[in-house]
This record gives sequence, structure tokens and C-alpha cells, in this order.
Amino acid sequence: MTSSQTKRRLGLLSLVVSVGLVIIKFYAYRLTRSQAVLTDALESIINVFTSGFALYSLHLAGLPKDENHPYGHGKVENLSLGFEGGLIFMAGAFILYSASKGLLHPHPVARPDWGVLLLASTAVVNLAVGLLLVRNGKRLNSVALVGDGQHLYIDALTSIVSSGALVLVAATGVVRFDSGAALLLGGFILVNGWRMLRRSISGLMDETDTAIVAEVIAELQAQRRAPWIDVHNLRVQRYGANLHIDCHMQMPYYFTLEQVHTQLHQIEELIRARFAVEVEMFVHADPCTYAACSLCLMPDCPVRQHSFQHEVTWDIHNAVRNERHHLQ
Repeated sequence: MTSSQTKRRLGLLSLVVSVGLVIIKFYAYRLTRSQAVLTDALESIINVFTSGFALYSLHLAGLPKDENHPYGHGKVENLSLGFEGGLIFMAGAFILYSASKGLLHPHPVARPDWGVLLLASTAVVNLAVGLLLVRNGKRLNSVALVGDGQHLYIDALTSIVSSGALVLVAATGVVRFDSGAALLLGGFILVNGWRMLRRSISGLMDETDTAIVAEVIAELQAQRRAPWIDVHNLRVQRYGANLHIDCHMQMPYYFTLEQVHTQLHQIEELIRARFAVEVEMFVHADPCTYAACSLCLMPDCPVRQHSFQHEVTWDIHNAVRNERHHLQ
């Protein structure tokens, strides 16, 4: 089974589970008339819409590159995450409003024992499916699956808090515990919706993933060859699970085109071998200058003008700059 097929099957599982659980939660609300249970059920409706959109985005992300999408369709996963975050944010705002009204004008809660039983069972299912989605989403580098799984975590937490509120109401008779729990959950949901929106915007605007960039640079440094005099202007863009990497590599100016091509091919192959996803890499070869002699490790260089002094260690601070390295 391909990674795209695995993603779609997990997305379908999330959708089916979300539909089943939202039915259970609204049944629990019908029994209890609890504000906290209603909050939980409303948040779960968002699960259905977002799981459906995530499933569609996973289908699109798995499509091959074409003339209109030369870098593939992976960016749609970030759009899916933003759609999910936006709906969660709006749901949190509505829940805060509704819970505030319930806190000012509380109403009795019926049959809290049934509510606790039903909500606790949905929490267990959400935790199990959420763990499955997050674990596989990280393995498959799918932001849509990870986001969907984290949303199920949030849903499980709301169910646990709602169950706790029902227990407190049953034990103390204080109805405001119900609306108070809904108010807390609304704020929590609002914050998490904003965080998901923020991650989506970062991905759509190609914000630098520092961890990935550092990993690419560390691999180049670890596998460094003498002809790779200097690397700069290194950039990494993520398209769903896939990576697009480009950089400038300074090499001896007297190398033939065939020699340069061989070196560039080695660079591309070692980076592709490092990451378990599709990597598209473009390396621009720059000819060396005499100013680079003091940094160059080329043995028996026929045109060396200065003796070697020390090697520049490439890291996240210097390899991403759009300038060649030189001695201070």
C-alpha cells in the first residue's frame, strides 16, 4: 500500500468515527440537557466537516504533478489545516457566548449518569483514533493527518471535562459547574483553533522550517567533499510531505561541466537518501574565486593563490545567507 493510500484510509477512518461520535454526543445532550455536553457535541460537529475536508485534501495531495501544479498538490494539506483551525476558532467563540448565557441563567441537568457514561466512551475512542492519526501523520509527513489527530485529542479532552462537570453537578447539586466547564472548554477550543490557523498560514507562506533546514545543512556538512568549497543561499520549501531544496554550491572554476554535474548529482543523491519523502533539489554551481583559497580543501589545486587557513563549518546561521563565506 502506498503512502497516499494509507493517508486516505486513515482520513476515511477519522470521518466515520467523527460521524458516529457526534450522534452519540447529541443523544447524550438530549438525555441531560447539559451546557457542557452541548459544547462537546457542537465541537464534534466541526470534526465531521474537518475530517471530510481533510480526506478530500489527502486525495488531492496524492495526485501527481501536472502542468498546472509543477510542484505537486501537497500545499492543499496546509489549506485543510487552516479550514479546520478556522472552524474550531468560530466554534470556540460561539461556545464562549453560549456558556456565558448559561452561567448567568443556569438550568437543571438531567440524568448526569448517562451523560458521563456516553461521554467517557467517546473520549476513549477519540484518544485511540487521534493517537493513530498523529503517529502515522508524523511518519508520513502529513500535516492534515496530524492536525486531524490533534483535533480528536482536543475533542477527547472536552469529553473528559464535560464528564467531570456532570459528576460535580450530580455530587453537589450546583448547576453552574455545568456552564463553568463549558466556558473553560470554549476558551481552550478558541486558543487551539488559533494555533492551527497559525500553523496553516506558516505553511502556505513558506515560513522556514528551522528543523528541516538544519537537518539538510548537517547532512551536507557530514558528507562534505573537497570540491564543495562553500554552500550558501540554502532554502527548503515543504509541499505536503515532499520537500523542495535549492542552494548555491561553490566549486573549482577549472572543473569541466561533466565534473560539476557529477558533484551536483552526488549532493542530490545523499540528500534524497537522508529523507524518507520525495525530495526535489536544485543546486546552482558557482565558480570559485581566489578569495576562497584560504577556505578551500582541494588537494594539489593547480591554481591556488593562497594557502589554506581553516574550513568554514556550515550551520543554520551561515548557510542560509545569500553571500559567499570568507575569512573575517
